[in-house]
Amino acid sequence: MTRFVFGYLDRPGRWMTERELSSLSAEVLALGRQCLEPLPDYQVLLGTREAFTDKVITTARDPRDGRLRAFCSCVLLPMPVGEVLHLGLTCVDPALRGSRLSSALANRLILRYFVTRRLFRRVWMTSVACVLSVLGNVARNFRNVYPAPWQPRPFADEVMEIADTFDRRYRSVAYVRPEATFDRDAFVFRGSGRGTAFQKDGDAVEFHHRDPELNAFYRARLRFEDGDELLQVVSFDLWDLVRYQLDDRLAARRRHATQRRGAGA
Repeated sequence: MTRFVFGYLDRPGRWMTERELSSLSAEVLALGRQCLEPLPDYQVLLGTREAFTDKVITTARDPRDGRLRAFCSCVLLPMPVGEVLHLGLTCVDPALRGSRLSSALANRLILRYFVTRRLFRRVWMTSVACVLSVLGNVARNFRNVYPAPWQPRPFADEVMEIADTFDRRYRSVAYVRPEATFDRDAFVFRGSGRGTAFQKDGDAVEFHHRDPELNAFYRARLRFEDGDELLQVVSFDLWDLVRYQLDDRLAARRRHATQRRGAGA
């Protein structure tokens, strides 16, 4: 039996019936309460039709009963450079942590978004996080990403334009506190996650990336005790996406081979 049934929803607030949207919202909220404490009042967790109108969402359901086990919800942001995809909220049933569902959902969302909405044009993408594994994965999987250890300065003029626009207009989509300040040199929202479900302990190894260099680079920019979060700006095209998907599949095969060897030892 297939372990999960994946789905993709393009701006469901625009076309779902009231009954369908109410059911989806209830499922999302129920899963959100399992993952986040306190539950933040933002993104699809707001439960309104408007909250689902500018989102693209991937879902993972149990094939036996259709129960929602995980979702990834990203925001479509109009900016001067064009539409920007903001990597947003991901919730995975706590019983399934370690299953790499987060990566699977993000991969499927990015690929479907690229094929169905961008028509093979260049994509601009943003992410705000303090989880070192999340920051490291974005840096590892995309060639044009700032900031990153191998990207000492913005790789294009649009990077700063996107960052400044995000700071002025779109803080709420990343649950950045209004009183937070944006450090343009470090690309960090200072104090943005203080006291929220998104604040993390920088010493908690379960949130670290497997690459020590990436952990060291991002830890040096963040004051975890203050709730800092870092903004990443990414640009990719078809060939970057192909490489990203191939690298992910090769990594999965290596993990499976390692697991088989371990099981046979």
